[in-house]
Order: sequence, then structure tokens, then C-alpha cells
Amino acid sequence: MKKIAILGAGPAGIEAAAVLAANNCPVTLFEKGQQPLCNITDKAFLFPNFADADEVAAALRAKLDNPNITLRCNTEVTQLMPSFIAGFQEENLTGTPVWKVNEELYDVVLLATGYTPFDAHRKEELGYGIYAGVHTSLEMEKMIREKKIVNSVGENPKRVVFLQCVGSRDEKSGNHYCSKLCCVTAVKQAIEVKKLLPECETYVFYMDLRMWGQHFEEMYRTAQQDYGVTFVRGRISEAGGTFDDRVQIKAEDTLLGRPLKMTSDLLVLMVGMEASKGTRQLSEMCHICGEYGFAQSLDPHLNDCRTQGRGLFVAGSCKRPMTLTDAINDGRAAACEILTSL
Repeated sequence: MKKIAILGAGPAGIEAAAVLAANNCPVTLFEKGQQPLCNITDKAFLFPNFADADEVAAALRAKLDNPNITLRCNTEVTQLMPSFIAGFQEENLTGTPVWKVNEELYDVVLLATGYTPFDAHRKEELGYGIYAGVHTSLEMEKMIREKKIVNSVGENPKRVVFLQCVGSRDEKSGNHYCSKLCCVTAVKQAIEVKKLLPECETYVFYMDLRMWGQHFEEMYRTAQQDYGVTFVRGRISEAGGTFDDRVQIKAEDTLLGRPLKMTSDLLVLMVGMEASKGTRQLSEMCHICGEYGFAQSLDPHLNDCRTQGRGLFVAGSCKRPMTLTDAINDGRAAACEILTSL
């Protein structure tokens, strides 16, 4: 019986484990955190249908209830390298490779180590960590989960501004790629703010709105027509504080070509996705580290779950920014590739 290790108990890793387990393949699932699905359980609702994040996480977690799946939480993988069956020299490439995960040997390894949110402290001009009214999209998500959206003095805000592309499509941060989720997340959060605080003015500053998915364009129209969200094509160049603990914003309306100034009770930075520390380190160890620290597959069209390492597969947002749906489907695809290889 082949031994399979999956590194990362996010949606891609869990879905892959469930498919493999259903095909009678024992799987060991490694998770460095205290529990799986940390990048879902910090959300409130999921687009495009505003599904309850806790319910989706519970459905995924239930898939782990399988005797063929061994879940190891609080277990960080710090060593991933190819070894070879006894009797073959390491340089003898005709040997069957066996992957060394920490101090254990596995025949197949699936890297599903996911992403990490961009650190907004790196954009000093936007005032995160300096002014109390500046928050990240993850912090706004927590407010929405708790149904308690307040400004820096604990009052309901009268105006909330969302800023797109923080840490994505940005020369200064070094990330030239689009994180794929920020546009639709801002629209979703703006709707949630208006649901909880109908009288609150809500603005979204964007470079260009990439509402690429089914039902996403409709959600954008709903935000404007039904909830009165105002969209401004422009960039915020600087954020500062005011004497009454609000946020002073300097921006440019790039449609009108005019500078803007406005104050807001809350400025929400839509932070992008970066390769996680584990993704970077493990990808470098097994020589599949690609652009921006993400893991690199053989080919994005026909071999997107395979790598140049025999018996080494990749799935989910360790490869590039993905939606939850994309990550789950990619986990299934990786499991099918593993079953084919076995």
C-alpha cells in the first residue's frame, strides 16, 4: 500500500484527502495550525451566494471523518526532500523516489500549503497600524461576523471606504499579479455593511473592477442599484488622521482626472494574497519554487497538479491566488492525478 502525505489542511488538501480516502488510499494530512481551514473560519459569508462560511467549513471538515485519513494538527513540515529506496545510490535516477517528510518516508506528497494575506504594514502611506480607523479586509470580515461594525471610538460609522489592490498589481510591494479575490470581496463586504448599517455611506475605490465569475457582475450591479454603494475609479495615495479620530484620504478620480479629498470613519484595505511561508520554504527545498514564491506546476493547462518531482503534486492557492471554489476543484483534480499515477 502506497503512503500518501498531504501538506496543508485547507480546502484543497481536505478535498484531495477525501477523494483519495474514498478510493481506499490511506492519507496522512499535515496541518501546522491548531485546526484545519483557518482561511475559511475567519470569514463571515462567501460569494457569490453569501453562504455562511461556518457551514461550508463544517461540511468540508466532515469529510475528514474517514478511517483512511489521519489528521495531524500542530505539525509543521520543515523538511521535504526526495530520498530513494535502499539499494540505490542517491544519484542513481533509476531508483524509485521516496519523499522524506520531516523524518518519515512517503511514496506520494501533495503540496497544498495555501497562501497568506499581504501584510498591510508594508504600505506605510495608507496608515495601517498608525491610525485606528484603518483596517484590513480580514478585520472587516470579523466585524461582519460579529455584526458589530464600529469606528475607532466605538460608534457606528457614517462613512466607510474600501480600497482595492493593496499588495497586488503594485510595483512598490513587488507583486505585479492580480489576487483575483479583492474586487468581489470588497463588493460583498460593502453590501454587508449596508445591510447592517443602511444609513452608512459606502465607497469602493478601484483600479478596474474584475468581476470575472458567474453571478459576480450581477452582485456588483446589486451593490449599486439596491444598496447605493458608490464606486470610484481611482487610487488613494495617502491616508492620515484627523483631530476627531477619523481618516483623511487623498486620492485621484482617474475617470475625471481630478484630485480628491474626503474623510471617512473607516478605511478598509483589501489585502491581496501572497505565497505562505511554508509554500516558499517547501517549494525551494524540492526545487519547484516559481514566481513570487508560489509553487510551480509542470504546465498550467494539461499538467497543473504535477511537478518536475516524481511523486510530488501541487494543489490550491500554493500555486497562485484562487477562490474557494477553485481550490476545492483543484484538490479533486490533484487527487485524480495521484490515483492515475498509482
